[in-house]
Amino acid sequence: MSLPEVIIESHIPFVPEGFLAGAAHVRFLAPEAITPESVRDAAALIVRTRTRCDAALLEKSAVLFVATATIGTDHIDMPWCRSNGIKVVSAPGCNAPAVAQYVWSSIIRLLPDTWREITLGIVGLGHVGSIVADWGRRLGVRVIACDPPRRRDHGGWNAADPYSAGTESFCTLAEIARQADVVTFHTPHVREGEFPTHHIAGKEFFDSLERCPLIINAARGPIIDTEAILSASAAKKCFGSVVDCWEGEPAISGDLLASALIATPHIAGYSVEGKRRATHTVLTALVEDLSRRGLVSDADAAAAMSQLPPSPPAVPAGFRITPEAIVASYDPMADTALLRNGFTPGRFEQLRNGYALRHEVGFS
Repeated sequence: MSLPEVIIESHIPFVPEGFLAGAAHVRFLAPEAITPESVRDAAALIVRTRTRCDAALLEKSAVLFVATATIGTDHIDMPWCRSNGIKVVSAPGCNAPAVAQYVWSSIIRLLPDTWREITLGIVGLGHVGSIVADWGRRLGVRVIACDPPRRRDHGGWNAADPYSAGTESFCTLAEIARQADVVTFHTPHVREGEFPTHHIAGKEFFDSLERCPLIINAARGPIIDTEAILSASAAKKCFGSVVDCWEGEPAISGDLLASALIATPHIAGYSVEGKRRATHTVLTALVEDLSRRGLVSDADAAAAMSQLPPSPPAVPAGFRITPEAIVASYDPMADTALLRNGFTPGRFEQLRNGYALRHEVGFS
């Protein structure tokens, strides 16, 4: 029997050398080389956000497993994959500590004298928002949170463990606009359904701001209306913006690039530990899927699993989150300078794909 073919996008780091050797034919392809022709005979595909996985790519292929080494699945046609029996796996939460590092480093650097007195409004209390909230609690900052799906399902949240249900009340977006000195977004991009997030921060939101807050988008570009935030900044309705995720990436708004206090090429989650977590998650799921389908033997599956290093914790055991540790661990101003220096859409992708992965707080 011929070996199953597995395609892994070449920019995915920390795949062990010789992974699945002798058990599968593993090919590493650049994103632009992942085409209907190249995936035709593949049993499994592992990608990142720049590969659109839909009928156009997969309809004539043998692929029955798609994994993305990212937290989001915006680039995957989930209904089509489900209807065609394709299992889809992502890595939710893999980069949450790195995004929290980015958010808190930005806040402390931009508000060095006042950050301890802020009310932090978090929109989206999922994997990332919960860590941002937890660090806020540890740093002694007042945190309020808006998450309509969790409000429906959980009622409230646990201040000591924000990812869990509890007695802390969820706010509405209007209450965030009234009370928050910093608003940070951590939602998926959803266009339809009960809780759409497309342009959730639009003209109405910015017009309702009462405390001239700092606005942070380290979630998905289209949740913030670019023209609305530019107008709000010009009208002094907000203190300024921190933008890592942009509408129209990589062809981002030059005006927003110029006006943002911090502007980075979608790298808030680009840490060594985050990438290790993501790769560990998708490779584990790949081996389990190939084994379940009888495409690799139990012995080969066990050998492949033994190659994987452990997935790093959110912070090392016993490590204490402090403002000094956060600021020392990462400087988003350096990445801002790199993005602004002779910007072109190609430069956005170049910086993102060639990013020198940083360590998270507590790791070195």
